[in-house]
Amino acid sequence: MNATTTRGALLAALACVLVGGSFTANSLLGDYPYAGGQFLRYALACLLLLPSLGPDAGARIRALTPRQWARLVLLAAIGMVGFNLAVIAAERTAEPAVPGVFVGCAPVVVAVLVPLLEGRRPRRAVLCGASLVVAGACAVQGWGRTDGTGIAFSVCALAGEVGFAVLAVPVLRPLGPRLLSATVCGVAAVESAIAGAVLDGGAWLRRPDATETAALLWQAVIVTVIGFVCWYIGMQRLGAERATLFSGLIPVAAAFTAPLVGTGSYGVPQAVGSALVGAGVVLGCRARPSSPHHEEMRPLTSKQV
Repeated sequence: MNATTTRGALLAALACVLVGGSFTANSLLGDYPYAGGQFLRYALACLLLLPSLGPDAGARIRALTPRQWARLVLLAAIGMVGFNLAVIAAERTAEPAVPGVFVGCAPVVVAVLVPLLEGRRPRRAVLCGASLVVAGACAVQGWGRTDGTGIAFSVCALAGEVGFAVLAVPVLRPLGPRLLSATVCGVAAVESAIAGAVLDGGAWLRRPDATETAALLWQAVIVTVIGFVCWYIGMQRLGAERATLFSGLIPVAAAFTAPLVGTGSYGVPQAVGSALVGAGVVLGCRARPSSPHHEEMRPLTSKQV
């Protein structure tokens, strides 16, 4: 790995660690309306990102085609609003480990799907690394009680995790990580407001209490603003296949932080799983780009970072 890919790997890892550590914040929002919380999170994140976009942001937005806008709408609906809703719905009839195990399969799905969409064969090193990451993520999380509904929503959560990476690939180059993050956050805020008004009526938004406010600020500032930008910079430098390997760090980070709030423990299975995730990430990231036109081989301009 050169300096560009090393930085991309570090940023992708940071993004996934932040997401894993955010599960504690999620547990503090159990009584807050789902759509209202998503609206506040993404609207605030969008506003915080605006000052960093640069003077040409408007021109790049106007240059988007209808097909690219459709991708952004789907990215927000499936990979952000839909993903979070699927996880919440799955946990109504399944233990949290169940959707976690399904979401942990994302590296393998992306390692197969992205090459197929680009008309090439999956890279063996990435696929083997992804398999190790999935095995490690499952070992960290274990398995829990569930039913058919829990499994169905867990599959939807997996689709959302995959969509968050795959749907972003064609719009990452023209927008860059910051503008892409700001745009999808704005779209997700609108989608959340519409969903809340339709499903919950006037009860979709209320004033959060002090604990809920702290949790929402963490989600908006740390997980969304910092996490999204780091994730898309990492994906820009590594490609979607290798960047998604780092999603195995999400359950690892969650397992590390769970004992701090008394919601879990870190033992031998978690240690073994963490080692497998690390080995899979190293193996997959050592794979060479499939062609000289791979994203990481192109120089990045300042407006795209």
